[in-house]
Amino acid sequence: MSAEEKRVIKKYPNRRLYDTATSSYITLADVKQLVLDCIDIQVVDAKSGEDITRSVLLQIIMDEEAGGMPLFSYDVLTQIIRFYGNAMQGLMGNYLEKNLQLFAEMQHRLQDQASSAMSGDNPMLGNANLWGDFMKFQGPALQSMMGNYLESSTNLFVDMQQQLQDRAKNLFTGFGMPGYGKTEAEPDEPQPSAPPQAEPAKTTTRKRTTKS
Repeated sequence: MSAEEKRVIKKYPNRRLYDTATSSYITLADVKQLVLDCIDIQVVDAKSGEDITRSVLLQIIMDEEAGGMPLFSYDVLTQIIRFYGNAMQGLMGNYLEKNLQLFAEMQHRLQDQASSAMSGDNPMLGNANLWGDFMKFQGPALQSMMGNYLESSTNLFVDMQQQLQDRAKNLFTGFGMPGYGKTEAEPDEPQPSAPPQAEPAKTTTRKRTTKS
């Protein structure tokens, strides 16, 4: 979707957010609700026109993580930080994006199956309030499953990275690339000294004297 089709929200220097679609000021919670409603948004700085959508979305994530049920564990956060500036950073971003898409598809299938079950003849499943209470009860479990899913995916990517590094190291060592597999000792590297050789035993010869 192009930027023109997105719902534009302007952020003013006083940190107030202005929704251009409704011509009204909104809060960060309202922006979160737009995201939950699957409405594509674009947040721009009202003064400079800079696109600051990412920073606003990150702020929403930080607020959610500060709540009672954080999505990212310590291990996931530290692993993600270590990938910034790494040669695998781009691949890591695509890897997480694909995994999130797969998880979202799984969630949609679960919702579709739930809707089909509710439309059946079972009066218990047809009770919308009962089903809503059940899903609310399952919320923490589903969020925990999502966190475990992300952690497992991140750890799997880290293992893959380590395997690639090991293979590259072995490959470059076999080709004798600089910095891999030294064939000769460095000039400043101390050399093992040869064991001292035993000196040959000295033989003494007696001088024969002749009597006159």
